[in-house]
Amino acid sequence: MDNRLFIAEEKYSRLDVFLSEQLEDFTRSRLKKLIEDGNVKINGAQVKKSGADIKVGDEVAILIPDAVEYTAKPENIPLDIVYQDGDFAVVNKPQGMTVHIGNGNESGTLVNALLYALDSLSGIGGVLRPGIVHRIDKDTTGLLVVAKNDKAHVSLASQIAQKTCRRTYFALLEGNLKTDGGRVVTDIGRHPTDRLKMAVLPDGKGKIAVTDYEVVARFGQEFTLCKFDLQTGRTHQIRVHAKHLGHPVACDPVYGYKKQKLKADGQLLHAWQLTLTHPSTGEEMTFNAPLPPTFKEILIKLCNQYAVDKRAFANIIEE
Repeated sequence: MDNRLFIAEEKYSRLDVFLSEQLEDFTRSRLKKLIEDGNVKINGAQVKKSGADIKVGDEVAILIPDAVEYTAKPENIPLDIVYQDGDFAVVNKPQGMTVHIGNGNESGTLVNALLYALDSLSGIGGVLRPGIVHRIDKDTTGLLVVAKNDKAHVSLASQIAQKTCRRTYFALLEGNLKTDGGRVVTDIGRHPTDRLKMAVLPDGKGKIAVTDYEVVARFGQEFTLCKFDLQTGRTHQIRVHAKHLGHPVACDPVYGYKKQKLKADGQLLHAWQLTLTHPSTGEEMTFNAPLPPTFKEILIKLCNQYAVDKRAFANIIEE
């Protein structure tokens, strides 16, 4: 049996539509049967109608009885655990590591490392995604929170859905942004022709995505260092919004320029700070992860090249 729990970040007029967006590999007919067979609950109450309404903050649980072909196995992979207690752990993910099994990744993932390093993980994400509350891209570095029990998982997922969990990123963008900051609000969904990419879509055609940004430093006309605060958590959100601004993340192999001016193994995007409320104590906690060496070295080189005062962002370079 595979149990999954999702927290609605927006309202939906139909339960099956909501579930189809969460479980992209499932057909609508399969979801309809699971609903009709009584395998779905909304806020703990069994629902058998595919057209049931979903409100913001609703907890939708689904039991998937089909056998899973493979499960994640523990692997002794070095892991930077920033913090952990009996409820959750905060991990600083390195570049090049996929968060969970899927799409041909059966080993070497963060989940494989977590199963070896931690004494427990929540089961809400199923056997392939134990403990995983949210994700960051394979080549994005930095912080993410992992639940060690189901109660903590529900609390942390709710915080992300209700936007009380704050996530701050740093990214080096191509070119010189015209504004010093602002908010990007668009719909984001699958690219209409390239299903491996996400894209800004016309209103109502995707999921609402909101990103706040602030310029930290400018390096001539070539690059801009920006701080990003996520108000929603769509797939590739910062990368897609940066491209939408006309300034893609430097070294981004998917959304960036074909000819890169800098050398790095992936996009220069780092999940720097995470603020959350402890699931048991109610204490607000903030965690930080230093920039990875390559990102830091590039910034120092650009500061020297363009005579930029590093004191404006010494807190992230000197960590």
